[in-house]
Amino acid sequence: MGGVGEPGPREGSAQPGAPLPTFCWEQIRAHDQPGDKWLVIERRVYDISRWAQRHPGGSRLIGHHGAEDATDAFRAFHQDLNFVRKFLQPLLIGELAPEEPSQDGPLNAQLVEDFRALHQAAEDMKLFDASPTFFAFLLGHILAMEVLAWLLIYLLGPGWVPSALAAFILAISQAQSWCLQHDLGHASIFKKSRWNHMAQKFVMGQLKGFSAHWWNFRHFQHHAKPNIFHKDPDVTVAPVFLLGESSVEYGKKKRRYLPYNQQHLYFFLIGPPLLTLVNFEVENLAYMLVCMQWADLLWAASFYARFFLSYLPFYGVPGVLLFFVAVRVLESHWFVWITQMNHIPKEIGHEKHRDWASSQLAATCNVEPSLFTNWFSGHLNFQIEHHLFPRMPRHNYSRVAPLVKSLCAKHGLSYEVKPFLTALVDIVRSLKKSGDIWLDAYLHQ
Repeated sequence: MGGVGEPGPREGSAQPGAPLPTFCWEQIRAHDQPGDKWLVIERRVYDISRWAQRHPGGSRLIGHHGAEDATDAFRAFHQDLNFVRKFLQPLLIGELAPEEPSQDGPLNAQLVEDFRALHQAAEDMKLFDASPTFFAFLLGHILAMEVLAWLLIYLLGPGWVPSALAAFILAISQAQSWCLQHDLGHASIFKKSRWNHMAQKFVMGQLKGFSAHWWNFRHFQHHAKPNIFHKDPDVTVAPVFLLGESSVEYGKKKRRYLPYNQQHLYFFLIGPPLLTLVNFEVENLAYMLVCMQWADLLWAASFYARFFLSYLPFYGVPGVLLFFVAVRVLESHWFVWITQMNHIPKEIGHEKHRDWASSQLAATCNVEPSLFTNWFSGHLNFQIEHHLFPRMPRHNYSRVAPLVKSLCAKHGLSYEVKPFLTALVDIVRSLKKSGDIWLDAYLHQ
């Protein structure tokens, strides 16, 4: 193709003042290998092969968009686009040839254009501006529950009834802390990213005992490629559970590490009770040690020091350990049911290379709003809006929802809203369906 060439000598940045080389998608698609990654942002081509390891969100996150148009992901994840573009400039190697479409493959160009117009409309409506009062109240009621739980034991003693009530209150506090640190991780509260990151370290570390870096490493991958195997950690759970397309694959290959046709039953034993208590605790500690996140380790240690010093005088060592386990188990039930009710029942499989809006809508659904559901779920019942606009403060989801519905109606996209209890039951139904598909493939292939 005339005017389309390979990059200059540095495998990297274009020479200042020189015309930018142009590329076609066929050339770009070849650069999606470990150690050889290109991506396209706003029709400009960047070689991120060497820089990916220094990417603040991790090399895996940015690498998931290799050889793709990452424009909408770029805008979704970053607060100050002009600031980030300064880091991209040395990686610039060219641009798309004029005759090339902005997106590779059979994507709906009109949908991409309409979604970007919707994003701009949301900015014009100031829906990305947070309410300080709203988030101050959230932090205040979390701290109030922490104090109330301690006062119950202090005033009533460490009996079974006060202990059970205090554990329940602390579990709610921990659940709401998950939601608040989630808001901070998406930089949806403060105007400066640094302030969000500092506050997230406090909430995640001091109030929860986890690493903010670990959470962001996992969670941003989930947002980049929701429900995509080996790119979304939340659904890469085989061989313990089989979801979506993995059911057929395991069945055809005669793999049987567990009785997957019963996974909807053993889910209750090893899913909700143990995720936070076992899996997250181990994974979180391993991440901090391997990645040498010493500041996060100190923040987490401060949580355990505060918790054990606060309750050790009442329970002794065995009792405070049992009390801690009770809080984590209750919290874990909340986390699993609330975070998975919007995703597990949806399409789960391998990379489809969809545009941003289509990929997010295929992997998410909403739950009917109410004052209780909004608070209890941390507004994650508006999962569609959250995934389309991850930096948007959660109190504005209801305002952008009608615009999203209109976009979906125009392009024939599913905008699914379920009753709360139906959404919870659908998790179990989905597990059973996947298990039955596995069994059928296992027996008949």
